[in-house]
Amino acid sequence: MTFYGWRIVAGAFLVLFTAYGAQYSFGVFFAALIDEFHWSRAGLAGVFTLYAFAYSVFGFPAGRLTDRWGPRTVITAGGIFIAVALCGMASVTRLWQPYVLYGVVAALGMGTAYVPCNSTVVKWFARRRGLAVGLASSGGSVGTFALPPVAQWLVGAAGWRTAYLVFGVVVLVTLTVVARVMRRDPESMGLHPDGEPPPPHGVASGMSLGGAMRTAAFWLLAAAFAATWLPVFIPLVHLVSLARDLGHAPATGAWLVSALGAGAVAGRMIMGPVSDRVGRKPALIVAMGLQALAFAAFATAHGMGALFGAALLFGYSYGGVSALFPALVGDIFGRASAGAIVGCLFAVAGSMAAWGPLIAGAVYDVTRSYGLAFQLSGGANLAAAALVAGIRPPRRAAG
Repeated sequence: MTFYGWRIVAGAFLVLFTAYGAQYSFGVFFAALIDEFHWSRAGLAGVFTLYAFAYSVFGFPAGRLTDRWGPRTVITAGGIFIAVALCGMASVTRLWQPYVLYGVVAALGMGTAYVPCNSTVVKWFARRRGLAVGLASSGGSVGTFALPPVAQWLVGAAGWRTAYLVFGVVVLVTLTVVARVMRRDPESMGLHPDGEPPPPHGVASGMSLGGAMRTAAFWLLAAAFAATWLPVFIPLVHLVSLARDLGHAPATGAWLVSALGAGAVAGRMIMGPVSDRVGRKPALIVAMGLQALAFAAFATAHGMGALFGAALLFGYSYGGVSALFPALVGDIFGRASAGAIVGCLFAVAGSMAAWGPLIAGAVYDVTRSYGLAFQLSGGANLAAAALVAGIRPPRRAAG
């Protein structure tokens, strides 16, 4: 009989596919909204800034509630919030409305996707944690590959308002149905991580959130991921506009976002199991170094070949970093409070990603170029790799 944990992986994959595919179609809608309302790029990018900040912060209570109630209730509620926000976006006419609908309501829903899904997978696996988290989290990357061209097609065929309505309905149906598969941990079903015999110490072990926060490892992790995530949304928000600035069609920009998603699938699928063999830290340092190279490539790219190459490299590195984050947290602090610890770190570090698109939009409005923003982004990833190299796990019970 197949270990139930693989159903958890499949469920997390589908939730992240739908939620992140819709999220990273923002760049397609970004261009359509600019064309219709003539808002400034910085002004509209601020919507995504608020959204990214809020959904990272909401990941903390979502993680704690997942530890307490299990992922089913949390993910169902998130699907409702995202659907309401996307359907509401179909009626916007003023800039403040996307700030409320997308920046707050959709963010509240997305906070129940990344943290609950990945922290739940961490609890179901130990020996094959990197593989399992890599497979589950690749759903977000496959969604990033598949849904932006769909969004672009819908916008072209039926208009951006209808496209938002379609996305809202799809999110509602998918997340509320898939959530029924999700369970808190293997012990809740009389099972054990990886489907193997019970460990010597019985129940899931590990540090509490309070204990983790009293260690240097926690704050080094927070600083490292703050540095690597600060610029991570810049390509996802501005890539379509960058392609248009270089003379390429809007549909080409959407395919660049899809190329990024394809690279992220490879990054998650490869770096997860590789980290099971070589160690989480070395794999993470390599991924952050590759992301620095990708930003340098964006800063100098002009032709389609160079843009697609940079997008693939960025996607690979971004996917690897995102997959290794919850797995590394589980390795260092154990399974017992994985939801709360992943959620807290995501709130502290992930909220920094909110500022990247806004800063890049402001840099563009002043310099008429994204070059400086990409150069600073590469430097932030080199700093993140150095911080990871300095992390030393605290003493704790294995989990």
